[in-house]
Parts: sequence; C-alpha cells; structure tokens
Amino acid sequence: MIAAITFLFCLFLARFFYIQVIWEDDLNARALDQWTRELPVSAGRGNIYDANGELLAGNVPAYSLYARANAVTDAERTANVLSGVLSLSYEEVYKKLTDGSRSEVVLVKRAEKSVVQRVEGADLNGVYYARDDKRFYPHGSLACQVLGFTSYDGAGSTGLEQYYDSYLAGEKGEILFETDLVGVDLEGATAAYIPATDGLGLRLTLDWRIQALAEEVMRAALTGYSAKAARAVVLDPRDGSVLAMVNLPSYDLNDIPRDDLSALNALSRNALVSDVYEPGSTFKVITAAADIEEFLQGNPDALATNYIFSSSRTRTVDGTTIRCWSDHANGKHSRQTLAEALNNSCNPCFVDIALSLGKETFYDYLSAFGFGRATGLDFSGEAIGMLLPESTLRDCDFARIGFGQTIAVTPLQLACACAAAVNGGYYYAPRLLDAVLTEEGAVVEQTRPVFKGRTVSEEASRILSSMLEGVVRDGSGKKAYIEGYRVAGKTGTAQKYEDGHIAQGKYVSSFVGYFPADDPRYLALIIVDEPQGAYYGSTVAAPCAKSIFEGIIELFRLPPSEEK
Repeated sequence: MIAAITFLFCLFLARFFYIQVIWEDDLNARALDQWTRELPVSAGRGNIYDANGELLAGNVPAYSLYARANAVTDAERTANVLSGVLSLSYEEVYKKLTDGSRSEVVLVKRAEKSVVQRVEGADLNGVYYARDDKRFYPHGSLACQVLGFTSYDGAGSTGLEQYYDSYLAGEKGEILFETDLVGVDLEGATAAYIPATDGLGLRLTLDWRIQALAEEVMRAALTGYSAKAARAVVLDPRDGSVLAMVNLPSYDLNDIPRDDLSALNALSRNALVSDVYEPGSTFKVITAAADIEEFLQGNPDALATNYIFSSSRTRTVDGTTIRCWSDHANGKHSRQTLAEALNNSCNPCFVDIALSLGKETFYDYLSAFGFGRATGLDFSGEAIGMLLPESTLRDCDFARIGFGQTIAVTPLQLACACAAAVNGGYYYAPRLLDAVLTEEGAVVEQTRPVFKGRTVSEEASRILSSMLEGVVRDGSGKKAYIEGYRVAGKTGTAQKYEDGHIAQGKYVSSFVGYFPADDPRYLALIIVDEPQGAYYGSTVAAPCAKSIFEGIIELFRLPPSEEK
C-alpha cells in the first residue's frame, strides 16, 4: 500500500510538473486566445530597387476592414452603412455581421484610406480596420517575369517576390483587445499593441534603363516579324551580373490577369531561365573555344587557327549526311580556317572539330561551361537543359552537338557559357540580387560574384574573341557592327522540332554578341521565336543586339574603342 500510494503521489507530481512547466507556454497561449481578440497588423513589404536605386516594386497605403458579430450592437444600421460605403449588397454584409459561428469576418481587403475614414466616422461597434498595404509596380510591365507578383494575402507568388519572400515579407503584428467569454470587448479595457516588423528591401543587379531599352527593341522585333516570342538577356561578363531580362509578350504587374490562369502562367514564365531550346550556330562559340584551347595545349587532334577545313559541303557520320546551309557554289566556303568557318557559320567544319576532339574531351568542356546543370541563378524554376549521356551518344548525334543541335540549353545557360568563353575564361554564376537593405537604405547583406571555375585560358579567350569580332566585321554578324566600337558575336538560325520532326517554316533566330571585344562589359543574347518572313539570325536578331548596344553607348556616353 505504501508503494502504491508513493507511486500515485509521484504520478500526480509528474502530471503537475508537466502542466506547470512543460505545458505552460501552450496553456498560456490558449488562455490568451480565450480572453483576447487579435486584430492583425500587416508588416510593410520590402521595396525592390534596381542597381541605381530606382523603385521597381513598392507599396501604396491600404487597409482591410473586419467585423466581429458578437461585438456588433446594431447589425441593421451597420450593414446599411457598410453596404453603401463598400459598394456591397446589404444582404451580403448583414449575413456576415450576424454570423455568430465565426469569431471574425473580413469585410473588404486593401481599401483606400478614404473608405476607412468614412467607416470610422460612422462610429460602428464591432467593426475594425488594420493596415494592409497594396503592392505597386511603378513601371508596370517592366521586367514583370523577373520581379513576379504577390498573392491576395501579400505573399510572394512568382519571380523574385517569391524567391526572396523571407526578406521582403517581414513579420506581422497584432492589436490585442480584452473580451468577455462571448468575445465582446470589456469596457475600459486597454488594447495591447504588438508592432509589425517591416520587410527588408532588395537592390538588384538589373538596370531599369537597360531593361527598358532592351524591351523596346525586342517589342519592335516581336511586332515587326509577327513572332511568337522575343527574348533577350544582358549580362556583365566580368562578374555574372544580370543587367536585363526580357520576355515578350508580357503583362502589367498592376493589372494581373488572375481570372485566366493559363494565360497568367504563360505570361509570367521567365522562359530565359525555365525553357530550353536547340541553340544552333550560337553554340559554335563553345565548340571553337574548346578547339582553340586544345590547340594551345598541344593536342594534335585540335583543328584551330591555322588548320584548313575541307571545302566539301557535306559530312557523313554513321550514315547520316550533315549539310552546310550554303550550297558552296562559286567556291564559297572553300578551304576555310576556323575564323572563316565562324564567319560563314559552316556546320561541317564544326562537325570536324567535335569528332577530332572526341566525346570525352568535348564533354569535359561542356561540363566546364556549365551545360547539363543549373547556372545557380537566384531564381526558382531554373531548368538544367538536356545533354545526352556520353555513354549512350551516337557519333552522328555527337557530331551535331558541335554546331548546336542534339543539345538543348536555357538561354541563360548559353549566355553565361559565352561570357565565360570571352571574358578570359572565367565562369561566374549569374545573379540578380546585389544587396539586402533596411528601410533607410543601409546594407544588411551584400552579395558577391560567385566564381565557379575556369573554362579556357586567357590566351584562348583572346584568340576566340578576335575571331568573333571578325564575324561582326566581315561575316554573318555584320548587322551588329557599330562604327568605332569593337563589337563581337555569333549568329544562329535553328529549325524547330514538333513531335520529333522538323517543323516546316518554324525557326529560332538568335545572336549572341558583346562589346568591347577586347574587354567585354556588356553581353547580350537575342532570341526571336518563329519570326515570319525573314528568319536568319543575321537578319532578325543581330540588328536587335546592335540597337541595344547603341542604346547602352548613348546611355552611358561610352567613347569609341581605341584602334588596335
């Protein structure tokens, strides 16, 4: 009996200890919830700025109105006043005000201050309001797929609004009112205020002026060629900073088509990051870079600089015939060097390069240039592209990779790879965030360029860049040439596939270019999807790059390049 009594005593003691110590916080929270009413106080969402401090996403003052049925003393009068002020039906408002099954109902979200003042002046018991600011984008559709938007409750839904929501959102506060058992405010009770903590701001690497310029140029291409889509990405090759990202068609962030989800999903998609395509001849930049580096390393199989390619228009690999776009008539494309093969964009020459380097060596370069994996951009939904496993690759498919077929990349992947080929051989992860800021503008967190590895040597990069400058000066990229400025680049025209077959009459026109050629500061990848009429990258895409570069030159008053 003593043992039993001792056991029971210990059992009760343990229970008391659990309730008083272990369960204390939970019970206190339950008690607080029973004898208080909480009115939410929304945190101010952090602003988003461009690299120069231009506001890209901010807030306008707004308020949400709430009602507590148990605290409403005159439901008919209150419903009558609110229905008039809020432009709601009397029946709808009255039903909410008399719904005793719910402790609190939302009457309206994000109303203007004038509305709140009218309600406040009517002295309605049981009706309350709290700050609930509305998101506002001063530049409307500018960089809409990059910035993204918020949901009805103010949380980030897409783009950087979603990716950096933990910084932007802040922490909500509360106003606590003491109530009786049924939720009616106690007379003379004092409200307790727990302030909200506003979110932090973001300063991006984007330059809104370059973004606006690029959007204007690409919009002209979209309409001028009745294209399906027009895209552009502008990078700083020196550190991977993203200066502009254009996806057209676009939409106004202040008028989001939420009622049409399929349209919204299509328009809000950042295709530069999440979609893949066969790059075509712009990929020859990578093939040439690998070949030049192997030549400098003493690989006897490399076919660079002084090698003379066969004048034949075709190459046959595994029984598959690969042809040049040109008919090679009148000696055109005959006995070409690598520089001339880049100028002429001759596919068979790059078949030769890929086969001469071999799968293992070439795949090592593809890995160094970041293909087959994400670039590391601070953005959700990045695709990794499609790169066939080396072990299962047929020679005919491998040969096509040399000139940008049988491989699918994201536009961002290709832009970053080309930047790493011409900036001295340094691969930097692209980035959109420059710094996290307080409301006063103080830097809380500063991002730094992320160096991911070497691609080729500085000498190989220099040789390649001189060849690509020749493409713009003398070859297929002439329409990107700017007098007095050293512009380099490569055109591309790729056929599209549907259901495993070539889609007749459907092309992707592209151009990747940069300047100055000897010290790249601005690199742009231009893509026009399914242009009508003209479709060659030299005709459709190269002029877009020229317009963007000329705009940058004028914007920053860049002097002409020194003659060399």
